[in-house]
Amino acid sequence: MSGRIAPPYKTFIIDDEPMARATLRLLLSKDADIEISGEFGNGFEAAAAIRHQRPALIFLDVQMPEMDGFAMLQELDKSEWPQVVFVTAYEKYALKAFEVNALDYLLKPFDDARFQLALNRAKEQLAQNNRSAFADHLGQFLNTHYRAEQTTNASGFLQRLAIKTAGRIRFIKVSELDWIEAADQYVKLHSNGDSYLIRQALGKLETQLDPQQFCRIHRSAIVNIEQIEELLPTATGDYTVVLRNKTRLKLSRHRRQALQALIPWLS
Repeated sequence: MSGRIAPPYKTFIIDDEPMARATLRLLLSKDADIEISGEFGNGFEAAAAIRHQRPALIFLDVQMPEMDGFAMLQELDKSEWPQVVFVTAYEKYALKAFEVNALDYLLKPFDDARFQLALNRAKEQLAQNNRSAFADHLGQFLNTHYRAEQTTNASGFLQRLAIKTAGRIRFIKVSELDWIEAADQYVKLHSNGDSYLIRQALGKLETQLDPQQFCRIHRSAIVNIEQIEELLPTATGDYTVVLRNKTRLKLSRHRRQALQALIPWLS
């Protein structure tokens, strides 16, 4: 957003809990400077609406399933970031990062007085039109505290991934992945019956994986060859890759040679 912002401020409420959204809606409706323009229960819908409607202010739940609040912000360009008040159930000791980066938050459960303080601060920032400073603070916060970290082995290939989920960071060994699929601007990691979304192009992730362990078998799928149980021929002369967990994946004809180099008996 650019230019001076004047009230009423277009505001979004983003929280996966209906009761939490209702509470924020009730409190915000009492302020004449606020125009509630949207309510969203997940980060995917919220990110799309922010791009389209460009709200001035959002109240953003940190812990949401599949795409948490931090991942939603990282999905947006810096120029698209509105003023943010984070809403979180984090323990108090973990909130120092918000304070250090001059970002406001509401710790669930919060009272009316704490809400009003956060709203007044947000309105002051909007009135001062200090978008650049806020974006700098938010960018530093996301890069320093909530960027998914990756660790590599001595060969430079990924050894484990850090996945943000439900407000926590879960570490997954790359060797425990069954397969990986493309999901628009994300990839979905499948491991031991669970799946996780991370924001990364499949092609880029492929370059970080050990080519002796992982093979691209289709434009939208990479498999851990240790998880391949069998290959079933199809009527057209192609193959279906069957994993140990019984997942079935198509093997593209032009990808067969790469898999054949790793599994000689495919010849």
